[in-house]
Amino acid sequence: MRKFLEDFILHLKSAGNFSRHTIRAYRSDILEFIECAEKMKVDRPRDIEGRFFLRNYMGFIQEKKISRNTLLRKISSAKSFVNYLISVGELKTDPFVLIHAPKKEKRLPQFMTEGEIEKLIEYNRPGNFENRKSYEFAFRDFAILVFMYSTGMRRSEVASMNVGDVDFISGFARVRGKGGAERITPVGDNALEILREYLEMRNVLSLGGHPLFVNRRGGRLSDAGIALVIKKMAKKARFARNITAHSIRHSFATHLLDRGCDLKSVQEMLGHKNLATTEIYTHVSLEKLRKVYDKAHPRSRKFR
Repeated sequence: MRKFLEDFILHLKSAGNFSRHTIRAYRSDILEFIECAEKMKVDRPRDIEGRFFLRNYMGFIQEKKISRNTLLRKISSAKSFVNYLISVGELKTDPFVLIHAPKKEKRLPQFMTEGEIEKLIEYNRPGNFENRKSYEFAFRDFAILVFMYSTGMRRSEVASMNVGDVDFISGFARVRGKGGAERITPVGDNALEILREYLEMRNVLSLGGHPLFVNRRGGRLSDAGIALVIKKMAKKARFARNITAHSIRHSFATHLLDRGCDLKSVQEMLGHKNLATTEIYTHVSLEKLRKVYDKAHPRSRKFR
């Protein structure tokens, strides 16, 4: 069955609608599906038809103590693989119609308050380093932080940016999102000023094809590198809880909605295909509103 996995991955790549992260997740999830089949001595695709194999597969992945949403992602990946096998004539029926998958777990995104964002920024200003040479990339990291909060981009999107993708005159940036979809998003004046200073230090402001952010070897800074940058900056600002690059994206969306930005505009800036994906941030804002109301209104709670 491993041969069919490679064929399926090629099929996904040729479709051109999937990011490398999505394809990597598909490969990992389906490999687990195949490993389960191999443990049960199931060698041919047609042998996975029926309830027996799928029950064993569900038990196999649930033993890993993963979250419900991760479980659903793995099931979805396996379903896609099965549908591919049906499309190429290796399976006749979809065995997944015989089982009921658990419902998706609704989790509110973890965001930072505006005060926490300010704290993160102030603690990491390049001027706060006693010896500028002691932290060679202080300006780069600060530019990454301010740019991410100004645009709400995913870390993979920031990693793929080139110098020429930022228009310093109009104040917009061209973003390559999931599945290669492009969008135009605004960049704040403060972020543009800091970014310009960083690029002038590198002498690449006029070199549009160069990576926007580079590593110590002068190559493109990877999305994993950006994740590490944010983690180090959060540690420097002495945050006790886990702060990630996605925390900044969540904060961007939540703060815009808190200050009156309409949901459709936030959707476009985040690059969400469906408005429903963006709507989760309204729940965050409404929760905050409820807490403020309960705290401030003299008769918000029941009197005994």
